[in-house]
Amino acid sequence: MARDEEGQPYSVRYEAVNAVLLNEFLKEHRKVEEQETIINRLKAEDAKQKTTIAQQHREFQSTLARQQAEIEALTLNLKEHASQIRNVSEQLELTRPAPQLVLNNE
Repeated sequence: MARDEEGQPYSVRYEAVNAVLLNEFLKEHRKVEEQETIINRLKAEDAKQKTTIAQQHREFQSTLARQQAEIEALTLNLKEHASQIRNVSEQLELTRPAPQLVLNNE
């Protein structure tokens, strides 16, 4: 751009405009490429995290199912032992001798 003695523009050098525009375009293009690189890296990290979360969820579900089965087995075992204890207690009651009275005649 050409300027007069007062610093005011009075004409445009069109041959220089293309170079300026190309330079600005290249700067913006580099920014876009950097942003695309960042986006691709973030997408890859996101996919990796989703895979990790899915694996942890499967492991959690498997552990939960195993623990529920163990709880059910222990509960059944506890009920069987309680039943056996009741049976032994009932048998002891039946075999216990009847109380005897002792008379003290003095």
